[in-house]
Amino acid sequence: MRKFKYYSCILIIVILSINHVNGQTKENQNLNLSIGYGISVPYDETDIDGSGFFAQGEYIFNLKKWIDLRPYAGIILTYEDSNNEIYKTTSKALLIGGKGRITAPIPWVSPYLELGIGASIGKFETITPLTNLSKNDVLMHIPFSIGLELGPKHNFDLGFTYYYQPAVEHFSGAIAFGISIPMKKA
Repeated sequence: MRKFKYYSCILIIVILSINHVNGQTKENQNLNLSIGYGISVPYDETDIDGSGFFAQGEYIFNLKKWIDLRPYAGIILTYEDSNNEIYKTTSKALLIGGKGRITAPIPWVSPYLELGIGASIGKFETITPLTNLSKNDVLMHIPFSIGLELGPKHNFDLGFTYYYQPAVEHFSGAIAFGISIPMKKA
């Protein structure tokens, strides 16, 4: 719990400093909306998973052409496999936080890498032969994503996004398709 408070303080400082970062941007900001196929998988190497739905929205602060900050909010809903009545790995959660993206500045197809910190608010279950955890709480997570920005303006995105949740010893993730919508400057 002490680590969560520490990470929460860092997240609050990042969010409060966004206004300062916003004043330094040189390019337009965008809103990125993603939707995809969600999964939950335990850390231990058992063949148990959950699957379902994922959706996320991000506000993009472009710092440079190849680096940006992204506060986000999303939802993941995964359910247990109907063939397995004993074991399950599920997430039903709201995801909030912030992450940074580094993009290779290549025309039409640009690979990217994201890393950040956030909180998952909801219900989580990891029940395997090696783990028995069930929490209905606010948990710290570490988002990690890899993918491709597509198109002449890089306004489409196809990626794998993961949220590592150490408190329940599993990660949730998705393969998602996104679209960036330009925001007009005030």
